[in-house]
Amino acid sequence: MAVLSRVLRLRAAGVDRFAVRSFRSSSWRNSEIDPKAAAASQQLGEKALPLQRDVKDRNVQWVFLGCPGVGKGTYASKLSTLLGVPHIATGDLVRDELSSSGPLAKQLEEVVNQGKLVSDEIIINLLSKRLEASSAKGETGFILDGFPRTIRQAEILEGVTEIDLVINLKLREEALLAKCLGRRICSECGGNYNVASIDIKAEEGDPGMYMSPLLPPPHCASKLISRSDDTEEVVKRRLRIYNEMSQPVEEFYRSRGKLLEFDLPGGIPESWPKLLRALNLEDHDDKQSAAA
Repeated sequence: MAVLSRVLRLRAAGVDRFAVRSFRSSSWRNSEIDPKAAAASQQLGEKALPLQRDVKDRNVQWVFLGCPGVGKGTYASKLSTLLGVPHIATGDLVRDELSSSGPLAKQLEEVVNQGKLVSDEIIINLLSKRLEASSAKGETGFILDGFPRTIRQAEILEGVTEIDLVINLKLREEALLAKCLGRRICSECGGNYNVASIDIKAEEGDPGMYMSPLLPPPHCASKLISRSDDTEEVVKRRLRIYNEMSQPVEEFYRSRGKLLEFDLPGGIPESWPKLLRALNLEDHDDKQSAAA
């Protein structure tokens, strides 16, 4: 990962593609998931894909795409735990930098409060530092959450390493808006919760959807705060900007046969088992908890 981190910086600085490839780290191309077969599996309700993946294989290199608030962090984190690879969320990297009062904090605060996307250079700088930290711990593989967001970022990433699979999470806009406005953070422990109870009735052929709130434990209930950028105006602007910029990135990976589109049918209890089925994975701990 140290090599990958160094090359990301070279690419961001404008070093040509040939030079970058001379530094290229060895690829962990272990994925045997066919995104087209996975999408068909989700649509048809099949239980497994034709190809199998051993859950003990720890070197996946996956990317999560999806609008802000769709749940990328939740599902990427769960898969990270299941597969034993680092979950690297660029949103968390930005928030950590903001809270650290580091050299980028003031610049980032202005960008985030206006609902704008952080520049490629800043994101790559933060990601490079995170990859260096992973390398120091001896970690391999990753699940990226929130990167790449632009074609340039996707090209930089493709120039330095092989991405096995890109999972594009989708959710209705009305549910997305409610989720974003319902997000809360415990000011004491940093726990993430959501007070929104989403109940969309079925109409005109569209199925209904229910997403229960993720409420805090009693000792956190009085300490909940909202993120400064979770206002309706900022959230709508963020969603609009993301939709405009995401389509080329989605097509970038779709044309390479690496994009798995996954429509979230509801909250975690409904969506997690179906996502696992689309990826041909099993969560034995989750099954045991359900049976208890």
